[in-house]
Formats: sequence, C-alpha cells, structure tokens
Amino acid sequence: MDISPFATRVTAQLPPWVLDELASLPDTLSTDEERMRLVHRLAGRNFRAGSGGPFAALVVESATGRLVSAGVNLVLDSGLSGMHAEVVALSLAQNRLGVWDLGQDGAEHELVVNWRPCAMCYGAVLWSGVRRLVVAGDGPELEKLTGFDEGPMRDDWAEQLEARGVSVTQDVLRDDAIDVFRAYGESGAEAYNARG
Repeated sequence: MDISPFATRVTAQLPPWVLDELASLPDTLSTDEERMRLVHRLAGRNFRAGSGGPFAALVVESATGRLVSAGVNLVLDSGLSGMHAEVVALSLAQNRLGVWDLGQDGAEHELVVNWRPCAMCYGAVLWSGVRRLVVAGDGPELEKLTGFDEGPMRDDWAEQLEARGVSVTQDVLRDDAIDVFRAYGESGAEAYNARG
C-alpha cells in the first residue's frame, strides 16, 4: 500500500485579529457579562472576517476570571467541520495548560459560549473537564435565524451536564446573541451544513 497520500496532521489556527482583540483586555474578566460581551464581539467579527460561523467561546479560570483561551468557529478557514468555537477554545486551553482534563487536580475552568452547544460540542464539553458552562441562550432562534443544523439535542441537556458535574448558567446577554445571529442570517452568508 502506498501510504504517501495519507494526511498525518490536522491544523487550525486562530486568525490574527482574535489576538488583536484580546491584546487590549485586562488580565481577568470578572463577571459572566464581561466574558459574554467578549464572546459576542468575537462571534460578530468572525463571520464578517470570513473565518466561519457567528460563534465564539472562552475558557476561563473560574476562581480568578483569568482568560485561558479564546476560540472562534474556524470551519471555513480551516476546511475542517469539527473546528467549532467550543472545540477550538477547549483544545487551545488544553494545549496551553498541557492537560487533556481541564478539571485535573481540582482545577476549575469554565466554558463561555454564545449559545447552547451543538450535538458535537455538547460531547466536547462533557469530556473536556470544565466544571461550568455559561451560555447566552438555548432554543430554536439560532437555527431559525442562521439556517444552521445544530443536530439532535436532548431536552434535558443542561440537567445531564449538571448530573456529570458541569454546572450550567443560561441566558447571559441572550438578546445580544440573537442580534449576532440575526446579522449573520441577514448577511446572506451560507449556512455550511453537511450535504447542504
């Protein structure tokens, strides 16, 4: 068998503008609202920059509010369907900290994201080791406004995370998330669902 055509590496990288956005921030983001405002700003800029969909996520050290990582949806930029904002933020945090379990040795990290995770990212949250998930909202608005297919989700998704040690905080700046999704839908950008 000729193995020369086989890929052996997966690569995705944050666009430089994300680091520019982060450079002017304080070392810590003390409140859920401060964190979510940043998420919305990154999500809105991301689709306008053409990197991917209107999604962003942060991993934050719970006790201090120190920002560990930021991620945006990189599906279009990377050509990889798995590069959702949550996966990017969690992966970059794990890489920075040198651990696959963000709850290792009693550490407490949280993921802040601009909507309830899709079916894939739900699993990523569950297995990442974060102890808290903060979302702007949950409901059909995302799919209605953007055309994205978020996949099959349980109605009791938050309760299932809670039962596994991940506390869930919802409805943090919900209207701002809907504004970003509406702007995306009105932009005419293609919702890149598999098989159209």
